[in-house]
Amino acid sequence: MAGGLAIARQRGEYNGRMTPFVILSCMMAAMGGVIFGYDIGISGGLTSMEPFLKKFFPEVYHNMIEDTKISNYCKFDSQLLTSFTSSLYVAGLIATVFASSVTRKFGRKPSILAGGAAFLAGAALGGLALKLYMLILGRVLLGIGVGFANQAVPLYLSEMAPSKYRGAINNGFQLSIGIGALCANLINYGTEKIEGGWGWRISLAMAAVPALILTIGAIFLPDTPSSLIQRNDNKDKGRIMLQRIRGTQDVQLELDDLVKASSVSKTIKHPFRKIVQRRYRPQLVMAVSIPFFQQVTGINVIAFYAPVLFRTLGFGESASLMASVVTGVVGIGSTFISMLIVDKIGRRTLFMVGGIQMLISQILIGGLVAAHLGDHGGMSKGYAFFVLFLICVYVAGFGWSWGPLGWLVPSEIFPLEIRSAGQSITVAVNFLFTFIVAQTFLVMLCHFRYGIFFFFGGWVAIMSVFVYLFLPETKNVPIELMERVWREHWFWNRIVGDEPEQGKKEMA
Repeated sequence: MAGGLAIARQRGEYNGRMTPFVILSCMMAAMGGVIFGYDIGISGGLTSMEPFLKKFFPEVYHNMIEDTKISNYCKFDSQLLTSFTSSLYVAGLIATVFASSVTRKFGRKPSILAGGAAFLAGAALGGLALKLYMLILGRVLLGIGVGFANQAVPLYLSEMAPSKYRGAINNGFQLSIGIGALCANLINYGTEKIEGGWGWRISLAMAAVPALILTIGAIFLPDTPSSLIQRNDNKDKGRIMLQRIRGTQDVQLELDDLVKASSVSKTIKHPFRKIVQRRYRPQLVMAVSIPFFQQVTGINVIAFYAPVLFRTLGFGESASLMASVVTGVVGIGSTFISMLIVDKIGRRTLFMVGGIQMLISQILIGGLVAAHLGDHGGMSKGYAFFVLFLICVYVAGFGWSWGPLGWLVPSEIFPLEIRSAGQSITVAVNFLFTFIVAQTFLVMLCHFRYGIFFFFGGWVAIMSVFVYLFLPETKNVPIELMERVWREHWFWNRIVGDEPEQGKKEMA
């Protein structure tokens, strides 16, 4: 019997199946992704709506409509306009640090609840905004909500899912982001046609719908077995929840690993100090590099400013919003494909295929824009639609690689004792570079012109090499046994060596 358990443990096999209880719980938690995606999509559409610009950003409106001398690439160059988009991510960056403590001490559920409530308040304030400061304050509240939700939801999904389905379940977070962005694009397309110029208020206020669903749903969400065991000395609660979500009574092997991981985590009083130790060096590097690389793919340039970019290429206001809808549909479709295959072909393969696809499409986009878009006038319709097609190819590449995997891989590699701290670092780095890209893109577009696509393409090449060399495959490996992938890796083995075993011996 002991030999059988040892074999099961070595292969990372736990008993259980995908249960309706897990599916429903994860669908509700993933509403946090819908909220995040809705905000990304809504801000991009608003910044191309003439009534919205005329009310809050009259200088940009003047450049777009009346100034015929200004370059196509510089019409939307406004630090105030980019502050509207990027202020959310500064607030999210700060909020996620506090969210780490809440998630660790009180569980994943309270963080999700707090995120929904803050986002609900931000949506209400944005929809009622009369002055620019009200608009920015609403964005700050949205940022607090996103900071809490993005810290807790990926952890929740990874901990609830059986190891062999963890990739598919966690990729549901990116799918939810895509659904939220698509809903925002469709709403922007509809509200832009409302006479009287107040449709933008509906766009902002409708964010309250997913926020309300998440806030109410979070009240009924169960906490994860990992969190229950970590916060309670009585492991019976964890056993009952584990049996419920796995659909079997035989959960002893997984329970034992959770209890051992919890015992280690309770000895850690300062996880942010702990994570910088040598034995956690691989996880720390990935916690910083993966969200950084995810942002310098340039995807948020498309997400935030797609309508602005399409207007620069010569599309009209309504056509540019519809083009954003098209890219949103492509993003959702590719992420859904990723959900189906990520646990079969693995993370590394998707990273590499998606990276090559994004690199080629960005080079082609940059070349076409360089050849056919000058400082004045627009592209011919044929070339503009071909650029739209290439952008869809790029979005598809991101949708089945760096989009979902940028959230999945960091959420599954941390041992329990540093998991909340590690996820907090991941989200903080993500928000920091999202803010930097959002705040600087319109300036970069004005100065780099078509070179902006080559700039982000260069980063895609670098990150693809990084994944090939330094990221081990994590598919089907239970979270509590993830440390072994680093010990078996050609590079990280030199750094971590036998550190995990030594730590266990010290505990014994």
